[in-house]
Amino acid sequence: MQGRTRITGPSPHGGFTLVEVIITIAIIGVLFALLLPALAGVRTRARSFRCQVTLRSLAFDFSVFADEQLQGSRGDDDRLGDRFRLETFQESLYRVDEFWAWGDDRVHILPDTEGNDPLRCSEVSGPITLRRNSPCSGGAVGPPDNISYGFNSRLHRAETTDARGRPRTVPVELTADLLNEPMIPLVWDVDGQAARLKGSNPVFSAPSLGSRGPYAADRYWYPSARHGMTNVAFVGGHVLSSREPLAETGWLWDYQTVR
Repeated sequence: MQGRTRITGPSPHGGFTLVEVIITIAIIGVLFALLLPALAGVRTRARSFRCQVTLRSLAFDFSVFADEQLQGSRGDDDRLGDRFRLETFQESLYRVDEFWAWGDDRVHILPDTEGNDPLRCSEVSGPITLRRNSPCSGGAVGPPDNISYGFNSRLHRAETTDARGRPRTVPVELTADLLNEPMIPLVWDVDGQAARLKGSNPVFSAPSLGSRGPYAADRYWYPSARHGMTNVAFVGGHVLSSREPLAETGWLWDYQTVR
């Protein structure tokens, strides 16, 4: 009887050894750990870019609203001739007060079934409630926690003094001349929760800048750095970002039409 030949080479059905599997998993884990921060950074920058696009669009809409040749109806401000109020522009964006666009409803919730959700940063969630027959400064938009952007309050109510030297604020009416000052901050990221804790409505915001009057103690200042920096849209139509927006040279935070 002839002896059998024994095949000692690798089996055609051989698989990975346990050591090889462990090494492969370890390599994948290291690669994932190296790539995760980069991927998170890309996602953060993408969200910030979308926010900047929205802010740039708001600044463009403002330039059209302010321009005498381009603007359409300014609602109740048509009676002011070549002047208008920042709040009226804001209400035209939200479509509240005289711009109410939601039929006979007394309230309207955003986002709605048609996808309407203006002035919203993708980092901020939760419903926005619009109320009929109310101005923005009177609670037409809320709750504060879900509001993404605040408009420059000094373009809404300027800080001045009365005849006795006491500080107060007065309503502001703007003209197209404002467009000649492109570095005036118009609208920026705000922290609605911080505004609520201060008892404020975040649809308007302004730093104190050493004020001893109504804007003192930064009671209306609640910028958000939810993108790592605060995005600010300017009257000139551009958007800039900063970790310290009040420290930026040339940003006209103190501009107001009434002195």
